[in-house]
Amino acid sequence: MAVKILTPGLSTTVQDLGRPGYYHLGIPISGGMDRFASRAANMLVGNDEGAAVLEAVFMGPEIEFTQAATVAVTGGELPPKVNGDERPTWEAFPVKSGDKLSFGYLKSGARAYIAISGGIDVPIKLGSRSTYTLGALGGHEGRALKAGDTLPLGQGGTGKGSVPANLRRGPGNPAELRMLPGLYWHRVTAEAGKQFFADIWKVAPEADRIGYRFKGGQVLDFVPRTPPFGAGSDPSNIVDACYPYGSVQVPSGTEPIVLHRDAVSGGGYMMLGTIISADMDLIGQLQPHSPARFVEVSLDQALAARHERQAAIARVRSHLQR
Repeated sequence: MAVKILTPGLSTTVQDLGRPGYYHLGIPISGGMDRFASRAANMLVGNDEGAAVLEAVFMGPEIEFTQAATVAVTGGELPPKVNGDERPTWEAFPVKSGDKLSFGYLKSGARAYIAISGGIDVPIKLGSRSTYTLGALGGHEGRALKAGDTLPLGQGGTGKGSVPANLRRGPGNPAELRMLPGLYWHRVTAEAGKQFFADIWKVAPEADRIGYRFKGGQVLDFVPRTPPFGAGSDPSNIVDACYPYGSVQVPSGTEPIVLHRDAVSGGGYMMLGTIISADMDLIGQLQPHSPARFVEVSLDQALAARHERQAAIARVRSHLQR
């Protein structure tokens, strides 16, 4: 069983829950930027939660089915259509051989997740089917999809049900991104740090799977220092360090950049802090110019948020198993 890509949309890739374990070698974790939505889509069609899905950005693809299947679309509100007839999001629906799946205009969010019963059965590379386009690794030929591509599917499960709105989670307005201050927080003045959390930022056009840039806040003031050998004169520079997933860089103190699923693993910019894992899904659903603010949290608060996120996934799982 397979599906044919008639038109690819703006940027559609194969993604699963990611490729952990190789970050120390410079290979990012990749995977869906909104893992909650990806897992929910798989649950709806009867797949394992880590099965490979399609991640579509802003515009959906057009797909032709060669056999009957069950489909679900979650994440951003990108209305699916079967042979031109609209179907609901966050709900399983059937398709027949010869049916064509297309999409309307994006109503909210930024990324939609298209799960098909059986999962996208591309080869596993370093433990994952996720696409890392910069490294031409995984997915379908290591790249975004093109018209004419054919994607194999695994053995299908049984899907049913829908995920009600009260069990979903999307970014607010402004989005609140909880951040744990990092090792280099001492490099900015106390007043600059306070202002950083007080400001409302906006997503810049430079926002993708590598990182999300934010604009509009005040420029950070740095504590005076004698630059260490090799760091250079820019006050945001360090000699070198590893970058955790979710790291917040602020080059020259002007525009924060949150490193996301396909980010590099190290470099010479200081990290102001790290966005907690529970909120990284929200970033993946922010469109350019969306407002956001950073919220300081403690380690205990970050761990509690992770526990609540796991509980939210469990509530969806429990709802669909009734």
